[in-house]
Amino acid sequence: MIRKFVAFSVSLALTTSPALADTLLDNIDGVTLDATGGIDHFSGLVIGDDGRIKLVLHRSDKKPKTSFRIDGKGRFVMPGLIDSHSHVMSVGIAAMTLDLSTTHSLTEALAAIGTYAKAHPDRPWILGRGWNQELWPEKRFPTAAELDAVVGDRPVWLERVDGHAGWANSRAMALAGVAATTKDPSGGRLERLAGGKPSGVFVDNAQELVAKAVPAPRPEDLDYAFSLAQQIFLSYGVTATADMGTSIQEWQAFRRAGDTGALKIRIMSYGGGIENMALIGGPGPSPWLYEDKLRLNGVKLYMDGALGSRGASLKLPYTDAPTVRGLRITSDTQLRNLMSRAALDHFQIAVHAIGDEANASLLSAIEELAPTYGGDRRWRIEHAQIVDPADIARFGRNGIIASMQPVHQTSDRLMAEARLGPNRLSGAYAWHSILAAGGKLAFGSDAPVELPDPFAGLAAAISRVGPDGQPLGGWQPQERVSREVALAAYTSWGAYAGFADGRFGRLVVGERADFLFVDRDVMLASPADVAATKVLQVFVAGRLMWDSAKDKRPGQ
Repeated sequence: MIRKFVAFSVSLALTTSPALADTLLDNIDGVTLDATGGIDHFSGLVIGDDGRIKLVLHRSDKKPKTSFRIDGKGRFVMPGLIDSHSHVMSVGIAAMTLDLSTTHSLTEALAAIGTYAKAHPDRPWILGRGWNQELWPEKRFPTAAELDAVVGDRPVWLERVDGHAGWANSRAMALAGVAATTKDPSGGRLERLAGGKPSGVFVDNAQELVAKAVPAPRPEDLDYAFSLAQQIFLSYGVTATADMGTSIQEWQAFRRAGDTGALKIRIMSYGGGIENMALIGGPGPSPWLYEDKLRLNGVKLYMDGALGSRGASLKLPYTDAPTVRGLRITSDTQLRNLMSRAALDHFQIAVHAIGDEANASLLSAIEELAPTYGGDRRWRIEHAQIVDPADIARFGRNGIIASMQPVHQTSDRLMAEARLGPNRLSGAYAWHSILAAGGKLAFGSDAPVELPDPFAGLAAAISRVGPDGQPLGGWQPQERVSREVALAAYTSWGAYAGFADGRFGRLVVGERADFLFVDRDVMLASPADVAATKVLQVFVAGRLMWDSAKDKRPGQ
């Protein structure tokens, strides 16, 4: 009898007494996606000491007793957002170097470069990124001679906004050994002057000719860059991201942050090529580390270049360059070999494809390999920007995930029209059509190509209208998606795309309590108001990681 009474008492205590460290997040206007993709409105969360959600409360539910309580003061709460395609370390390095993204002419860019060089006389190289000739009245690539006129005493290397071209001065080219006799590498192109001399712009794989001469960042540089990147992502409400193209050095920086308790965001990593994949993962994808903060999922490969530098591989020539069809960075045979190598060890495969020819060839490769490599593969096509309408149905086969960036559509609209002409736009940034065909979506930013701002992405996804309010009614408006779809593509579908479903992405029992306080209901606000959303506070695993009242975004 005594044993039975003791057992009953212990059982009763376990079922009625709250865990000592449970926290009640109360008095909130919360939303998340339910199991069917609909919106669940809730008024509170109970969060355990492990950072997981123990209870989701609705208005009529009785509030449990907990040791701690956070009063949400009626504010809007939503899941932490997932950026499904970014370059994490590049975001931090961009914050440490020259930013040309706000320049709107060659003259402006050169003035900014000259000013930056004078302000940093101790730097042996002038490094930066963000220039975009499509925003300049000149609408042409710049030259080394123009760069020499403002910085001639030191080497200069500046990446184009999309990372698919670089601009060097003569000093940098000399240090790299680039001369008139230098040949175009496979998958790359040197822009040349009339006599054949390199002009100073290097496209796609040709960038390595100069980049190899740039001193590599030290481990402490990477650690600092990563700390900046984390603050930037958090300030925009991004609590998790897929890092596309992780190097072994960058992975080690992530691990150092994890080992010292400085890893704040969640990273789903994709090694930059087979070598980095194998160095990081060894025999296969890594386990989840640091309480679901870090995992090597697979590998990032490339089919082609980018539309802005006319490196995207097209089925027909560029409308504004009739002799050019783009660049294939990886041949069909090479691609299948690389994909097979990764698939053999169950690494997830994510492949960059922008042009319609590149997308068609990648779809063919997946269709050929999928029967051999069965199981849950979650093949990813990164960008899928320009797709022949005849190929869209193929996204519905083999569980393909189109990892797309809504802000690319609004940023690239005029350039895409010039590159493609009016007859090839129906398959451009075709989110709705890919989804309707049975494909899966995951949304991101491609930061630092674009700002890692998911609210700008949400606004673009539901409107197809840019921040300038153009075009009225939206560009190719039939490709808009619903708010529910857009939110899913930035949360639960992003988690699925990175093999994190069930771990984070929704505010439901058992998942990590990653959530945001924001200043408006994004499910009701106009697209323009959605884009203007202010992030107030960011919590990861129930812990406050960013507070707009105290923290500043790097660069502000």
